[in-house]
Amino acid sequence: MSYVDGFVIPIPKNKLATYKKMAKLGAKIWREYGALDYYECVGDDLNIQGITPFGKLAKLKANETVIFAWIVYKSKAHRNQVNKKVMKDPRMHAFPEMPFNPKRMTVGGFKVLVKG
Repeated sequence: MSYVDGFVIPIPKNKLATYKKMAKLGAKIWREYGALDYYECVGDDLNIQGITPFGKLAKLKANETVIFAWIVYKSKAHRNQVNKKVMKDPRMHAFPEMPFNPKRMTVGGFKVLVKG
């Protein structure tokens, strides 16, 4: 069964263009090293009534939105192999500064429970 790395990243709205450039490069690099799929999504409808709003969960400030992203691998072992190569790639250090605060980013590895 597949394995997924998932990310939730609060980001200032005025940094989205910079983030998009970084994300496009990330997609290229992860796919080159074997990731099966790569998604970077930006918040659009975050305040659904009756449940905890995504913005509250991500602790968004007034000028922020959220990136919801995930990378798909064959397995956890495959993920570890791919990420090891990705982190050694010099292109990963092409951006002089992060367009978001990495300390506010949430990330985790997930076993796929159901695939439709």
